[in-house]
Amino acid sequence: MLKQLNQVVDYIEDHLTDNLSLEKISQIAGVSDYHLRTVFFHLSGLTLSEYIKNRRLSEANKDLLQGAKVTDVAFKYGYQSIDGFTRAFKSWSGFLPSEVARTGVSKAFPKLTFIITVKGGVSMDFRIVEKPAFNFVGVSKRVPMQFEGVNQEIVKLAQSITEEQRREMRALQNIEPYEIVNVSYDADAKFLKEEGELTHLIGVLTTAEEVSYRLDKVPVAAGTWAVFPNEGPFPATLQNTMARIYSEWLPAADYELVDAPSFSFTKLNEEKPDYAYSEIWIPVRKK
Repeated sequence: MLKQLNQVVDYIEDHLTDNLSLEKISQIAGVSDYHLRTVFFHLSGLTLSEYIKNRRLSEANKDLLQGAKVTDVAFKYGYQSIDGFTRAFKSWSGFLPSEVARTGVSKAFPKLTFIITVKGGVSMDFRIVEKPAFNFVGVSKRVPMQFEGVNQEIVKLAQSITEEQRREMRALQNIEPYEIVNVSYDADAKFLKEEGELTHLIGVLTTAEEVSYRLDKVPVAAGTWAVFPNEGPFPATLQNTMARIYSEWLPAADYELVDAPSFSFTKLNEEKPDYAYSEIWIPVRKK
């Protein structure tokens, strides 16, 4: 995957002044658009669109230093108006395009290169599971996106579940894992930024279709799942495992992401406070 990411970066570099299509870029990588965008973000800390914008503005800065007209530079890098380019450049650099040639102020954003970094040889246990079509059923609400720590809105959601809802979920549950699961989907920022909201569901997996008004239902197609068990301080171990899946396992795996909800379950250790066994289930397909 690192080879494909560097090919993507080279392609972007050669087409900074063209109309770059994310669909075309994913074809260059040979993976789905969803997989490429997710892995790129977790390795670089930038969305593909942010990276392209930053590289274009960096090259625009060079052109302005060499005396190019603001109008010519704006249209060269795909901006439809001088005002739009000026706002974007000011937001990115902190100064106006007209100030560059006059004062020599400058900002650069270099081309990315993806390399392999060995981090102590820590292995990741996982298994591959094939599952038929099923439904998540449970109680859901919109909650703030939060990458670290305990999300208090999810805690409140868990506390809101009634005994009637619990009984119905237990009666419907008929497919592995036979646990209460946490499912997150429909994120405002597509899970690529810690901003906005997402929908979080606490519930079970079932092949049943008939569900009462008390529960929400999210259908999931038949497919393949990569399952990552982890054990340790909660929620830090769970969140660290999730980060490693995207930054270490996926770039080297023979699988790519499928655009479907991932989920997890956690079993707290009664003898060790804030210690738990968890599993993270990620929808994937063979490359």
